[in-house]
Amino acid sequence: MVDVVVKRDGRRMVFDKEKIKGALFKAFKASNYANLEETDAILKRILVLINEQYEKEITVEEVQNIVEDVLLELGYQDIAKRYIIYRNERTKMREMNTSLMRTFCSMTFDDEEGNNLKRENANVNGETAMGMMLKYGSEGAKDFYKKFILDKRYAKAHDDGYIHIHDLDFYNFTTTCCQIDLTKLFKGGFSVSEGFLREPNSIQTYASLACIAIQSNQNDQHGGQSICNFDFDMAEGVKKTYYKHYKRNLQKAISLYDEDFKLDEIYFILSKKNPVLDQNNGVDEQVYQLLEQNFTRPVVEKIMKFVLKNSYEETNQDTYQAMESLIHNLNSMHSRAGAQVPFSSLNYGTDTSSEGRMVIKNLLLSTERGLGDGSTPIFPIQIFKVKEGINYNIGDPNYDLLQLSFRVSSKRLFPNYSFLDSDFNKMFYKEDDPKTEVAYMGCRTRVMGNIFSEYEKTPGRGNLSFTSINLPRLALEAQGNLENFYQLLDEYLNLVAEQLYERFKIQVSKRVYNFPFLMGQGVWHNSENLNYDDTLYEVLKHGSLTVGFIGLAETLKVLTGYHHGESEKAQNLGLDIISYMRKKMDLETVKRHLNYALIATPAEGLSGRFVKIDRKIYGVIEGVTNHEYYTNSFHIPVYYPISAFKKISLEAPYHKLTNGGHISYVELDGNLSQNPEAFETIIRHMHDCNIGYGSINHPVDRDPVCGYNGVINDVCPKCGRKENVIKFERIRRITGYLVGTLERFNNAKYQEVLERVKHNVKHD
Repeated sequence: MVDVVVKRDGRRMVFDKEKIKGALFKAFKASNYANLEETDAILKRILVLINEQYEKEITVEEVQNIVEDVLLELGYQDIAKRYIIYRNERTKMREMNTSLMRTFCSMTFDDEEGNNLKRENANVNGETAMGMMLKYGSEGAKDFYKKFILDKRYAKAHDDGYIHIHDLDFYNFTTTCCQIDLTKLFKGGFSVSEGFLREPNSIQTYASLACIAIQSNQNDQHGGQSICNFDFDMAEGVKKTYYKHYKRNLQKAISLYDEDFKLDEIYFILSKKNPVLDQNNGVDEQVYQLLEQNFTRPVVEKIMKFVLKNSYEETNQDTYQAMESLIHNLNSMHSRAGAQVPFSSLNYGTDTSSEGRMVIKNLLLSTERGLGDGSTPIFPIQIFKVKEGINYNIGDPNYDLLQLSFRVSSKRLFPNYSFLDSDFNKMFYKEDDPKTEVAYMGCRTRVMGNIFSEYEKTPGRGNLSFTSINLPRLALEAQGNLENFYQLLDEYLNLVAEQLYERFKIQVSKRVYNFPFLMGQGVWHNSENLNYDDTLYEVLKHGSLTVGFIGLAETLKVLTGYHHGESEKAQNLGLDIISYMRKKMDLETVKRHLNYALIATPAEGLSGRFVKIDRKIYGVIEGVTNHEYYTNSFHIPVYYPISAFKKISLEAPYHKLTNGGHISYVELDGNLSQNPEAFETIIRHMHDCNIGYGSINHPVDRDPVCGYNGVINDVCPKCGRKENVIKFERIRRITGYLVGTLERFNNAKYQEVLERVKHNVKHD
């Protein structure tokens, strides 16, 4: 006689036939049967079989198998079907709870150093309360979507490591990133959850509201926020500030000569046109003539000299303080329930007005100074837009600011550089229209071309979602056969295109009220024309759906025996592969009438995941799976010795192919602030090679005890302190943005940083 049932977790419980009866009754009731006599008869048959086949104990699974067999044997097919469905659903729920609970236990009881999940995103502190809650929600959401929302083909491809669906935890909620037009947002003021903010009237308020806009937008999206024309946006704030100082200083100067002088007529003149921000030549002729009617020319000249000099200096000081405040705010204010500093990117460099130039100069100077303790600011990511005729050559109006940017970046790693003269960026450029200047998200994302050609501009658009393909896996599975590789690549390009379209349908079914800032305040292009409960197709159609890739170098190693840094043949094949992917995206754009694009994946958390899965299947393969990471997108492997110039030249052709985003960077040694010529030479080489977006990496270390900034090996050069419990801060770049100390990196990226070779600055 069976008297023990073994539960799934191994516990042994007293066998209770009433539980079987209860389950039968529920199945009958769900099928509109409610005859207890029938359930009693079925139960008797079940118990007979249990005792015939088992002696003392039976497992839960074995009981359920017998229940199904008896129902089918006695002709209750519809009830058996419902019982089987119910059983499968319960199994699925148990599996979800079991795997999820294991993940939660790991996050709860392992410290950050021992848990890669806590370091998946270096911008989130996984040891804090809010950081932990963010990860709990993230892992739970991922599990739920894979089991209950995603098509099984997509979930399986993701779990098996063929593809990676980025930001899976936000799958059902929101979009990735957006390029914000602050000028449009500030006009007339805007609302946040706490209330309405009126239109700003000073550069300090402009800078403060820029931070609030970035923070508010971060809470509506899982990606980052890019200000695409920061210098143009802030210039109006400088103009308003100068006007205030001009009026005040004019009143102060005139009162020294005539306390009763009426300024109404001068104020009326100034209200028609703002005074020119120029401490030497900013005299307004109408104002000058009006003053000459009341004062002698020498007095008027003294008045205007005082007004121009003091107004300019005070405005410049206010602008510097505003930029300094902006940098401090963007490194300290938090989003997502306090778990994360907002991802912020500022594009600038092309406003040649006096006001715009003042913004650029002071943003660079405050970046150079660093944070209050002298450390390098992690945010905002800064991108200086390089353009011939504006800042590239001697004689260009902003040439001096580009030179200043070299000095600042050689010390603080920012700004990065985008190149508006590259042919795939220049094609959109229209003189005197800053909205046609291509801008980048700090990580590398680029959104410009638009199949809805009525709006091929930067502001108010962004990437909707992206999914990456594991290229080395396809090469390994094809066993080096190129024809088989392309067949697999075709299969997964089609799969990802379908998956992105399915996700797009979820996104556009959301309503304006789901995005109170992004849509409610008209940040996304044309969203100001929607009503509160409208769906979002008409605005989100202007965004991009991007397919990414990782590990081109390892893929070429499998297919040819060499990566593209080692072999011209491999380089040609690499360009063929990425060209093939781009053509497929162009075809999808036409087929679905949506903006499909190819992105060179920013792979902070992904690089280690793919190789870990592939190593289990294929073992350790030299040049392929023998590292803890796959090489980022189309990059030359970080461990391969190559000159900075050759690396840039080899990677440059891939920029044109990856219209969804790209970046190239080189790793230099030593204190670059002592070698500005080398820094400038590399940036100019990027420009000449037709690169879209690039940066230069170099060590930026700091001793928090004595405050020394520079290169630190084992001993601080200033105070002689060796590293101990108080670690040296070692700022390094990942995927286009900076992160804190190395300890915050996940295992794969930590190893990648350790293996980076320094690229020499000699031409091959």
